[in-house]
Amino acid sequence: MAENAEGDLNSNLLHAPYHTGDPQLDTAIGQWLRWDKNPKTKEQIENLLRNGMNKELRDRLCCRMTFGTAGLRSAMGAGFCYINDLTVIQSTQGMYKYLERCFSDFKQRGFVVGYDTRGQVTSSCSSQRLAKLTAAVLLAKDVPVYLFSRYVPTPFVPYAVQELKAVAGVMITASHNRKEDNGYKVYWETGAQITSPHDKEILKCIEECVEPWNGSWNDNLVDTSPLKRDPLQDICRRYMEDLKKICFHRELNSKTPLKFVHTSFHGVGHDYVQLAFQVFGFKPPIPVPEQKDPDPDFSTVKCPNPEEGESVLELSLRLAEKENARIVLATDPDADRLAVAELQENGHWKVFTGNELAALFGWWMFDCWKKNTSRNADVKNVYMLATTVSSKILKAIALKEGFHFEETLPGFKWIGSRIKDLLENGKEVLFAFEESIGFLCGTSVLDKDGVSAAVVAAEMAAYLETMNITLKQQLIKVYEKYGYHISKTSYFLCYDPTTIKSIFERLRNFGSPKEYPKFCGTFAILHVRDVTTGYDSSQPNKKSVLPVSKNSQMITFTFQNGCVATLRTSGTEPKIKYYAEMCALPEQSDTAFLEEELRKLIEALIENFLEPSRNGLTWRSV
Repeated sequence: MAENAEGDLNSNLLHAPYHTGDPQLDTAIGQWLRWDKNPKTKEQIENLLRNGMNKELRDRLCCRMTFGTAGLRSAMGAGFCYINDLTVIQSTQGMYKYLERCFSDFKQRGFVVGYDTRGQVTSSCSSQRLAKLTAAVLLAKDVPVYLFSRYVPTPFVPYAVQELKAVAGVMITASHNRKEDNGYKVYWETGAQITSPHDKEILKCIEECVEPWNGSWNDNLVDTSPLKRDPLQDICRRYMEDLKKICFHRELNSKTPLKFVHTSFHGVGHDYVQLAFQVFGFKPPIPVPEQKDPDPDFSTVKCPNPEEGESVLELSLRLAEKENARIVLATDPDADRLAVAELQENGHWKVFTGNELAALFGWWMFDCWKKNTSRNADVKNVYMLATTVSSKILKAIALKEGFHFEETLPGFKWIGSRIKDLLENGKEVLFAFEESIGFLCGTSVLDKDGVSAAVVAAEMAAYLETMNITLKQQLIKVYEKYGYHISKTSYFLCYDPTTIKSIFERLRNFGSPKEYPKFCGTFAILHVRDVTTGYDSSQPNKKSVLPVSKNSQMITFTFQNGCVATLRTSGTEPKIKYYAEMCALPEQSDTAFLEEELRKLIEALIENFLEPSRNGLTWRSV
């Protein structure tokens, strides 16, 4: 709103103490209107105030964002619990305060800032602007800032933090969330996302410095400060050089008759995937023209998440058919995740799940390690990791091949920090993943990386093609050797936190207080693990080996028939997710029976434990 128009709009209402009848709300309104210098978000609050929308004002102003599985994430717009100029300034001030306390050399080592291509006109809010404000807060405090001069894949930020020996970094992104959202993803000096206690300590520091400091709004510093550096060329060069460590068949790649289509889902991935293909010796993948360039509205897809499968891959599949390309690679908008589809003999497309791709990547990375390692290399020094809601296929491969497999809590932040520990202890980590199409091949980056995963998937397909084997055929070979792992993951939408809590509390007091269910329909339950409370019936002391995670709900049931099922809340969206997997031994090859058993169990799980109609849950629309 223009300054001079304020007088016409009941200046007393907007500048006097506010009397909504709620002292906490009155204070919050006063703070927002004093501190916010973005005319559009300020106007949003003024309009709500003028129209007496006290409930919405309370929702927007009387709570704060907290760190989920991927940092701070929320809708863009006005309010302390939304992503906007003011909350990003506050978050960065809190970061500054905490980092100053943790690192005596903060002002020598500096801080990395990257951003994706999101934006919202109605709030004058874009990832690039939020990145500039993040940089401005730190530059005003004489901290050197490595601010990328253009959008980058999310993995470039943790990579740059490590390479430039910075104390920390922030990526402004909401990854594959809906277009209304944005986020603030924080990486520690290790190059891994922050975990507890750093997240809680940073939130405390944010609370202690909510009023913008002098200079925090001065985004001109990005153009004028000698402390601002652009790491783009240097980091891109180093990253592409490091990719060579996981390229094993460059010559074969250069001769492959296979053609690949790549879609970057209106996000950052196009240029970087093209470069990665060049490094691996491939001809460039064919881009989907309508999705190649950044578009914050994601206008050709109903949601910008390649995990949703064929419905969102429509344009790339049709282009692949036209171009006679057998493989489609889809990176999500911030290029940290990867979906893969392959054209089958029958003319249908097979879109691989995250768990199926992990089975292929796990086989591939171990096979390449075996063929390229020295004779005396110890397989017992080799590790692969997965989050606990992901397929247990790597565990089966590890048991047979003699390397180590470890599980972590959901979220790549746990994988990243565990890999760092393993590397510091002289271990070799080949591969890590989470079922939601997040993969890490090698350890140059300590976060999921869709760019490297795309080019490794292409090399694997090119290698198999020389033997006339498709990805789908190889997947079956992996299952035949190590045991079929058939999984299904889906979700329900639930916008009411009370309902979510009551669903999980019912499972903790099933039939009688402090008793977990012993059956789910007709399926007998062998063990229950509740990471929210720290209980695990399979352990001698009944305590969960995974760290307690009180902020989120997560219960895992192991059934007598070999199925493992987990119910959990999403760390980034209003979802209750379920994950179920039949883990069979290699000799159990009746896939129809396994699939039917899994289908019946999921049906029982939904009906008995989630009760969608009673709880008003919305089924995932496919």
